[in-house]
Amino acid sequence: MEFGSTVLDNLSVAGDAAHIPDKCFDQLVKRACRGVLSEQERNSIADDAVFKGVDKAILKSAYSGIVSLVLEAAKQDADADGISPVLEECKFTADRIKTFNDIFLVSYFKLLCSQYCSIGTSHPHIVDVDWRLDYYIKSSQMERINEAVYLISLKTEVPGVSELQEVQFSCSLEQLQDLVGKLKDASKCMEKLAQI
Repeated sequence: MEFGSTVLDNLSVAGDAAHIPDKCFDQLVKRACRGVLSEQERNSIADDAVFKGVDKAILKSAYSGIVSLVLEAAKQDADADGISPVLEECKFTADRIKTFNDIFLVSYFKLLCSQYCSIGTSHPHIVDVDWRLDYYIKSSQMERINEAVYLISLKTEVPGVSELQEVQFSCSLEQLQDLVGKLKDASKCMEKLAQI
């Protein structure tokens, strides 16, 4: 996992016992994980009595660093071997590394991964195609057109939506041939990638 300097600095603050006392560290990790999972928990550290003696700016930085690590670790499906080097780089003690891994990997990792899986960023999948050929003889602007127009209707399945969506467009024979050629090229590229 790679992080920018700001995240690493914030993680270093979280790992420093002078900034975040040992008695607060495990609560910080738990609150960061809960904040990622639940919107109601996101601002809960500000008023918590556990963090009473900790400077608010330092607490905010540490919280930000832990949240960034939690999100990236869940996104990359990281285990203790992937997380520990990052924490070591940020000068975490062995006890704090163990505490973080115990809390995050045991209690929150599966929940965070399942939440990531529920976030859909994939494009709609084409599941059906309807088409119709219309032949225009003339229009109100021109006396004679004599042109074929294809009306295409793609039925698409969007992740997270129960009904099929429809995408409609019209094109000429040349445009349709160009579209089919590009789809064939894309299919060949995907086949090549699958073989790698």
